[in-house]
Amino acid sequence: MQTVLIVIHLMIVLALVGIVLIQRSEGGGLGIGGGSGFMSARGAANALTRTTGILAAAFFVTSLALGILARYSESPTDILDRIPSQTQGTGSGVLDQLGGAETPASAPATDAAGDIPAAPADSGSDVPSGQ
Repeated sequence: MQTVLIVIHLMIVLALVGIVLIQRSEGGGLGIGGGSGFMSARGAANALTRTTGILAAAFFVTSLALGILARYSESPTDILDRIPSQTQGTGSGVLDQLGGAETPASAPATDAAGDIPAAPADSGSDVPSGQ
């Protein structure tokens, strides 16, 4: 039932996009449209406007029906329930699965010579000296 409704919904969407693109631009939004053409007759404009309204109402109804079917189906699912739960710090995240060089997080940083750089001396003041 849901698959049939999705197919109908997609056909309505494609028809709605096509009907909107066929319509003549009244305000000349981007400087295009207007002028004369095969859609310049007033009757064709009314038919296209009516068709757009009908397709928009059908789109609204099928959207609501799909939402109601998804909510009250036999086994409603949440996309967040599909994510496997992991405890933090186990090392099995996406980046850990890619591999590469492992560096211990507790090891101090060293410079090019392998020495641990000294901490900068504290001047005893929190105000920058301006140098």
